[in-house]
Amino acid sequence: MAITGSVTIRSLRLLELFTPASPRLTLSDLSRKSGYPLSTVHRLTSDLIEWGALERDSSGRFTIGLKLWEIASLAPRGTMLRELAMPVMEDLSQITRENVQLGIAEGTEVVFVERIAGQKAVPVQTRVGGRFPLTASGIGLALLAYMPTDVQEQVLAGPIEKFTERTVTDPVVLRRTLAEIRRSEVAISDRQVTMDAVSVAAPIFERPGTAVAAVSLVVPAEGASLNALVPLVRAAGRTISRALRPRQPT
Repeated sequence: MAITGSVTIRSLRLLELFTPASPRLTLSDLSRKSGYPLSTVHRLTSDLIEWGALERDSSGRFTIGLKLWEIASLAPRGTMLRELAMPVMEDLSQITRENVQLGIAEGTEVVFVERIAGQKAVPVQTRVGGRFPLTASGIGLALLAYMPTDVQEQVLAGPIEKFTERTVTDPVVLRRTLAEIRRSEVAISDRQVTMDAVSVAAPIFERPGTAVAAVSLVVPAEGASLNALVPLVRAAGRTISRALRPRQPT
């Protein structure tokens, strides 16, 4: 295989090979997954370890280094948003004792930038820093509803991933869903990601009609009271939106 890209790009591609399912990789794993020769991978990983982007565990496998987290935490789009949203998220967590999540759109996916785990709450499939399709989760649907039409059509043109028997994959139904979200400012994902969870999400607006993020509650499907949850989540989204908007000069 021909090796293309600069040293920097090749190093970043090695880092992309680490996933929640494969957080520890050997030199051979990295070579096989990347298609790079062992000698190239050895050289790149040595540089990444020296800088702190990679570490080696007691078994000799490579893991992501803490320095990457330190650098990523400085990303301004996530940092300011998290600082403004956290008091509201903590209040929502205290009231409901359920999972509270905060996400932003990156391309055609959601990136989760913060999460508060509820006491004895339903397990979730997401993690801070993780990505997820826009079409299934409450946060994803809340964001997709306010994206430009051409982006929406790109996402709806598929393929649309199906997670459960209740995951909506019909573009016609999804268009109606997005229109309803724009009307109500609330997105509901009812057992579309897992069969034991419902997500209720609200967009966060930087300015009217421009959603830059979304906040959600993820609750057990059994016994979920949407009539009680929807006003709470909508109010949380509006409160964070007010904090996020630039102050007008007096």
